[in-house]
Amino acid sequence: MITTGEVSKRGKDWSMGWSQWQGFNEGILAVKYSLKTLSDNGFHNVALNKASGFGCGSFEYMLSHNATTMWESWWRSEDLYSHNHPMLGASAEWMVSSVAGVGLHPKTTGGSTVLFWPRFPNSANVLEFAGATQGTRRGDFSIAWKFEDLPDNRDLYASASVTVHIRLFVPPDGKSVLRIPEYSNGEGVDASMKYATSVPNLDEALMLSSEECLSRRDAKMGFSYNFEFSNKTRLFSKVERKKAIGTPCHSFLFHSTLDDTTWGETKTVTGISTNGIEVPLVAGLYDILVSNWQLRPEVATSNGRIGSIPDYFKSEDVGPYCADSDTFDWNIEDASHLI
Repeated sequence: MITTGEVSKRGKDWSMGWSQWQGFNEGILAVKYSLKTLSDNGFHNVALNKASGFGCGSFEYMLSHNATTMWESWWRSEDLYSHNHPMLGASAEWMVSSVAGVGLHPKTTGGSTVLFWPRFPNSANVLEFAGATQGTRRGDFSIAWKFEDLPDNRDLYASASVTVHIRLFVPPDGKSVLRIPEYSNGEGVDASMKYATSVPNLDEALMLSSEECLSRRDAKMGFSYNFEFSNKTRLFSKVERKKAIGTPCHSFLFHSTLDDTTWGETKTVTGISTNGIEVPLVAGLYDILVSNWQLRPEVATSNGRIGSIPDYFKSEDVGPYCADSDTFDWNIEDASHLI
């Protein structure tokens, strides 16, 4: 931690000094708002880097110390803080609403309307796919997205042009809105959308997908290491050990049993450069493709961590909502969920 700068001396005392951009120093209140505020205002890549960071003040730190539940504190403790506590659990809501892209619409009442708003990482090295389901009194709304046409060479995961494949399910009597994502320069995207002429057996796809995911977990295809303390040396050492927790699994919406779905006519939804575009959706299954999505590297410093705020704003990449200094490309109504 001293080497990486996570712990530094302030006068005579040691104190935590990790980067806010590669981990957390927020607590029970701010962790809820920091991630969603970043994602909602065009800095989703920064939010993702905080959530996928390493060292103290990160989920990696918990997992690397054998955590299977959320802790009460970012700091490891054997006698003070609980190892099974919802204190920092608000991050889970961000994973569903921002990383996957489904949540209650900010202007809904009684949870009657759902907002589909998928956002994507700058680089596929951070994340390649995501999916989630939002339960409501009208039924379960589901979303899944993945990068397609990724190159075989992972060195190109931060520079390739790819296709983003999105699937959405709106239950009977469901009411929802799809907010089409924007390119990093703030320009609207053109997306092709098609609608299933009849809804396939999603229950079967969900069951089979869950069984396959359980099999992957049994094979321990998740988090791959942990730190163990030696009573002899009185030090922690890194041990490579495969685990079930953290095993990646694709959404049931992309299960092979849905490959024979009959789709209707493909329509093009043309994006606009002011506030993107929102599409109202009726009940059913949707398949959406966004072509020519350009992946790009993160702004980073020499030590491999994401750049500090000065490093970031010295770059040409200041996010889609700051690309044009004459506009503020954000719907103020979205602020209602932050209050």
